[in-house]
Amino acid sequence: MDSEIKEEIPVHEEFILCCGIETQVLKCGPWTDLTSDQIANRPKLLIFIIPGNPGFSAFYVPFAKALYSSTKRRFPVWVISHAGHALAPKDKKILTTSDDPNAQEIKDIYGLRGQVEHKLAFLRTHVPKEMKLVVIGHSIGCYFSLQVLKHAPELPVIRSFLLFPTIERMSESPRGKLATPLLCWFRYAFYVPGYLLLKPWPEKIKSLVIRMLLRRMNLQSEFSFLNMLEPFCLNL
Repeated sequence: MDSEIKEEIPVHEEFILCCGIETQVLKCGPWTDLTSDQIANRPKLLIFIIPGNPGFSAFYVPFAKALYSSTKRRFPVWVISHAGHALAPKDKKILTTSDDPNAQEIKDIYGLRGQVEHKLAFLRTHVPKEMKLVVIGHSIGCYFSLQVLKHAPELPVIRSFLLFPTIERMSESPRGKLATPLLCWFRYAFYVPGYLLLKPWPEKIKSLVIRMLLRRMNLQSEFSFLNMLEPFCLNL
């Protein structure tokens, strides 16, 4: 019964230009633009999910649907991708806004601090100031969530949930000591083959590979994971 209910829940996909970067936002609920709705029609609270790494929003669709269903569909649930982790399809319209406060200020948008600023800019630009927030972070998204609380005390966050948190001394942990140099120095080992071997593949072949991977992981989504095989995203 629960699975049938979740299947009926609509999920709206948007690509927004945030800090000059294409950003995928998946939204459960009928509200696609909270700032344009009249105050009387707005929900009183927004559940905002910050992913782990890689920051693909589509991984969190079942979780977002479950949250939306458990709140009796009263409050929207949004999932934001990390900067650079999602590229809009060629036929997808990218929404822009003229009042992005940090569009020219973030130099290292793909770095750790830049990703935090990316989330702050989105919340300040696309969520009404009076709307209460529940922020949910997963893995490295927990670190971003804590930084949001630290650097934006004006945001009305009433709850913050940290799921399997990665929040401090990441490079000093046993896994961090192994992963940090590998990710820093050997990322090009993924980038170059990705560009030379995967880039020329037809989208049908890429889609088939992704579906096979998701099937092995027992994951399904109505949204595309083709970004996983894009050289630019692999490099990040």
